[in-house]
Amino acid sequence: MAPALSLLDLAPISAGQTARDSFEASVELARAAERSGYRRVWYAEHHNMPTIASSATSVVIGYVASQTSTIRLGAGGIMLPNHSPLVIAEQFGTLATLFPGRIDLGLGRAPGSDQNTMLALRRDNSSADSFPTDVQELQGYLSGRSRVPGVQAVPRADEVVPLYILGSSLFGANLAAQLGLPYAFASHFAPDALHTAVTVYREKFRPSDQLDKPYVIAGMNVFAADDRATAEEQKTTAYRARTRSMLTRGARGANFTDAEIDAFLASPNGASLAAMTRYTATGTADEVGDQLTAFATSVGADELILAHHASDLADRIHSIELTGKL
Repeated sequence: MAPALSLLDLAPISAGQTARDSFEASVELARAAERSGYRRVWYAEHHNMPTIASSATSVVIGYVASQTSTIRLGAGGIMLPNHSPLVIAEQFGTLATLFPGRIDLGLGRAPGSDQNTMLALRRDNSSADSFPTDVQELQGYLSGRSRVPGVQAVPRADEVVPLYILGSSLFGANLAAQLGLPYAFASHFAPDALHTAVTVYREKFRPSDQLDKPYVIAGMNVFAADDRATAEEQKTTAYRARTRSMLTRGARGANFTDAEIDAFLASPNGASLAAMTRYTATGTADEVGDQLTAFATSVGADELILAHHASDLADRIHSIELTGKL
């Protein structure tokens, strides 16, 4: 059976555009995913990044949910050590009350930021150590079985908001297996441990109230267009922009020429950065479909969450539409 397809919207703020432009683009992308048969759209928590608009992740989810009808929306993910589990339970209980049957909550333990921003979030280097117990505390609030005497999350939706563990290492695989939760691997930018982590997750999985058998989501990058040359051009343009942003940390005004970016990616120093996007499907709808199927089969993925990276919004929407026909 073909894997389900979902969308990871990285909420980019393109050069010359505003955060408001990014939010409106997210609405259009979610609507395209909805009409194209995608299962869900997720948004990631990042901080202090001038080119990403999804820092207040739950607020973005609520806005897009109000502009769509049926598609599931969620966090991919909330970096739980940045927050009190009670506050996240309240936020997502509110979302699930307003938009029943449509809200997901993916959880990660990375800071989603640099060291100074981590401190500004009132987080320290040991914050991630409590991630497993924080997840269980959050579960208790969402299910009405609080682990903290006398404390409940209000509002709490009629349904229990489903949790997903996000990761790019064996830590997340082991935790998702132990808690009996779905596991989403960030192979769209951290591919190295994908197959090992999925194997560990499946071997150690314990059934839970939420899930009776393992469920694997894997990330992949996509450039789908009407012809392969156009898709390849979109990939080159987008990955140059990505590399430029990473080298300058999104600082406006800092720049490198295309030739300098290409030379860097071809150098030993740039090889690791180029390898981060190893799992990228590029080409026509049929070609992308074959690549997605082969990738899903290789990892045994139940669902693929796709990041469409074309720089132009219309091209991203078209890529979603082409891929949704698979």
